[in-house]
Amino acid sequence: MTAARLASRAGERALLPCLALLLAALSILPFGRLLTEGVAPKGVPSFDAIAAALGRSSTWVATIHSLEVAIGGTVVAVLLGSAVALTVTLTDARLRSAFIFCFVLPLMIPPQVTALAWLQVMAPSSPLLGLLGFEPRLGAPNPLYSRQGIILILGLQYAPLVFLALRAGLRGLPGDLVEAARAAGGRPWTVLRTIILPLMAPHLVAATALSFVSCVGNFGIPAFLGIPANYLVLPTLIYQRLAGLGPTALSEVSVLALVIGLIALSGIVLQGLATRGRDSRTTMLSAASRPFALGVWQRPVTWVMWLVVAVMLGLPVLGLLSTSLVPAYGVALSAASATLENYNFVLFGHAASRRAMVNSFLLAAAAAVIIIAISVVLAYFLVWRRSVLLSVLNLAAELPYAVPGVVLAIASILVFLKPLPFFGVSLYNTVWIILFAYVARFLVLGLRPVVGGYSQLDRGLEEAAQVAGAGFFTRLRTIILPVISPSAVAGGFLVFMTAFNELTVSALLWSSGAETLGVVVFGFEQGGESTYASALALVTVVVTLALMLATLAAGRAMPKGALPWRD
Repeated sequence: MTAARLASRAGERALLPCLALLLAALSILPFGRLLTEGVAPKGVPSFDAIAAALGRSSTWVATIHSLEVAIGGTVVAVLLGSAVALTVTLTDARLRSAFIFCFVLPLMIPPQVTALAWLQVMAPSSPLLGLLGFEPRLGAPNPLYSRQGIILILGLQYAPLVFLALRAGLRGLPGDLVEAARAAGGRPWTVLRTIILPLMAPHLVAATALSFVSCVGNFGIPAFLGIPANYLVLPTLIYQRLAGLGPTALSEVSVLALVIGLIALSGIVLQGLATRGRDSRTTMLSAASRPFALGVWQRPVTWVMWLVVAVMLGLPVLGLLSTSLVPAYGVALSAASATLENYNFVLFGHAASRRAMVNSFLLAAAAAVIIIAISVVLAYFLVWRRSVLLSVLNLAAELPYAVPGVVLAIASILVFLKPLPFFGVSLYNTVWIILFAYVARFLVLGLRPVVGGYSQLDRGLEEAAQVAGAGFFTRLRTIILPVISPSAVAGGFLVFMTAFNELTVSALLWSSGAETLGVVVFGFEQGGESTYASALALVTVVVTLALMLATLAAGRAMPKGALPWRD
């Protein structure tokens, strides 16, 4: 091996400790700090915080509520997402690409906006229902302010997540098995029950676990629908404790955060137990099976598919739009009453909204850029090198996204509540703590597309440059980046869209001057300003839609599977 190549290898090895320190700071340190605060708040083992948190009846009530809505929301999401995945992937229904885009779009819309939109649809004073002539009787309660309402909206929010997970498995379904069963006279329902569903069991179990964990950690939907009905789950209970008591409640809420983490972990453990001993591998290598022909049912099935989109996407967006156009909540929408004043106020007249727009844009953009930079380097080692350290780094990158966001928020507060050692600077109550949490939480969103890009890259040119003595950063700049950049851009888009409207983390980390869009929308609704909340929420929906359409326009340059809404 030449001296230049040895020097290049030494440079690569020197990067690994830097990556390890970075991921330790983003993942291991916060969660380690959270654990020690719960069991040893002052550096000495103590069960006082655990006893205080678990001794309150409100803790157990919120825990039961969390399990109720998580299980119920998961059932709704799995039933709807699975039915849509099977229909879209296994049949010749029309307009599938457009349908996939529209069906996945609600997943990219933040949960608090989804909850707000449905509140505007179902409210007794709903301008949309009044315009359509279906206005409920005066004084009727909003049915969404209930456990059932939370379960329904959680299910609609995460049905696209189940759809994406199951469809990924269905697209790799071996065609030989399906075609053999069909040639033997098997009816579609028989083939589905005896061949397709058993093969898809691991994907379905994984989708179920992912949906359950997402429902457990969701803050926006239970906050909008549960707090007015005094139906608290663990994330909203933590929010109320911190809002009422501030940092003095950190030890107690740390225990609550650990309870949420344990519930989420139980879902992952149950996933492993459900798939243990099951072998769904096949020995046939063939193209995906041809879709089942619907025949005379093709048009009705297509209509039903688009009816689902109309209910999941069209109806709530119309609810937001109609409420945002009335001068005051309760005023009937008409040509005479319609106004754009609410948009003028939230975009130009309200200081906190303007700050939130700037903060959210800059935070999301900064998080995307930082994550892309980390991902391009980290993915190089994860794909092309093998070691125990890299396996640990991979788990460390996934951990902040796997646990509920409220757990990461509490952990971040604990890390940055006091000034940083050696620097004497505190990030608490600043915008920088939100940026830290965004980078930690959404790193895996940017990393996965880049890992996929590296997996499809031929190493021949890079190895030739290494033999010729080119250093790591030279090879990265001249050979790897030009090829991997579409995957990195795709990951950056995912990070930006997710962070731009985020609420679960920022609801606990924001401070005056460091508001985000999700926080301001939540504040408007909590303050009874539904018209302003709807206007600002609709602006965020338009931004999300514009970004998704922009990725479709540049879709040819991006690798297959990098963006979930591309067919």
